[in-house]
Amino acid sequence: MTTPTTTPTPAESRGTNDIAELRQFIGVHAANQNIEPALLDRVLAGIGNDLEGDPASWAVQWTREAQEAGARGDLPAAGAMAALARFPFVDGPARATAARVGIDAFTQWAAPTPLRDLRVESGQGALRLWTAGLSTSEPRPLVVLLGGIVAPKEQYAPVLLQLDQLGLAGVVAELPGVGENTWHYDEGSWQLFPAVLDALADRARVDRTHVVALSFSGHLALRAAAHDDRIRGVVTAGAPVREFFQALREDGGAAIPRVTRDTLGHLLGCAPGELAERTRGWELTDDELSAPAIPVRYIVSSRDEIVPPAEAEVLRAQVKDLELLTHDDVHGSPAHVAASRTWCVLSVLRLLGGYDPVVAQLETALAGL
Repeated sequence: MTTPTTTPTPAESRGTNDIAELRQFIGVHAANQNIEPALLDRVLAGIGNDLEGDPASWAVQWTREAQEAGARGDLPAAGAMAALARFPFVDGPARATAARVGIDAFTQWAAPTPLRDLRVESGQGALRLWTAGLSTSEPRPLVVLLGGIVAPKEQYAPVLLQLDQLGLAGVVAELPGVGENTWHYDEGSWQLFPAVLDALADRARVDRTHVVALSFSGHLALRAAAHDDRIRGVVTAGAPVREFFQALREDGGAAIPRVTRDTLGHLLGCAPGELAERTRGWELTDDELSAPAIPVRYIVSSRDEIVPPAEAEVLRAQVKDLELLTHDDVHGSPAHVAASRTWCVLSVLRLLGGYDPVVAQLETALAGL
């Protein structure tokens, strides 16, 4: 897929979102779900606007592709394309339909697999998890996965099958306000992690929890690790730490893409122009970054247009045990998805200790990538 570099035309800008920006930032989500570049380009070529319910709109075009894939029995493709249809967030009936199509397709696909769903209720709200490897009789070390502000849990849930095969318990959740998570996204949202660990305490070794939290959920995971010593390591990619929140306060956040500001405004329940004030105090402090004696593994995209790559320097200065993987790429490193995925799994296994043939195989695979 070729990233657009021209100014969007009026037709491209019609509707809720800027179509040029949607095209620009959808690539990493397509790559994460194994959508072929030719298919991506074909569908994008037929999209003319983002008007609610319009036949040529983003949500309608992608939902049609998802439904056609489901009709021919290709449930993974149906779920993947439905996730693209609801991107970046559910803002009306068309994207709500897309979200439901995606959840239903994944639920049907997961039925014969070891994946199981689990609902967790708390005072902050309810969330639905996908799980694998939970056991009351033989509890395993736990890996908790979350995507960012635009990613439904179904996008990453297949990774749980790999974790199960590696002898780990795994759960995938969503950022507050995303998908089926009814928590409100605010400065206290890091408490999602303790809530999940409490709910799983009788089915997993929650005292040996490692978190793989991508983008904005990485910010919550780093804060949670400072308050909950059951979290023994954090693996993340492009997580806001401080520099992003400073950027929100400069020129009204003009340097941050509109789609990111709009999505954050949706999750926080405020206008994009109010984000600077609503996120005041969200920066991670020196004490939060340095106090927990836990390792942090962080993927940097050196040309990230959303989260400043300079966040890595903040971590270098404060985190006691830090490893960085840097890609010469844009946000989410869409050209390096396989390498990032392998590095995340490998990092968790290394943090758990020991050295076995699986680690050796992953190291070899990573070197090849």
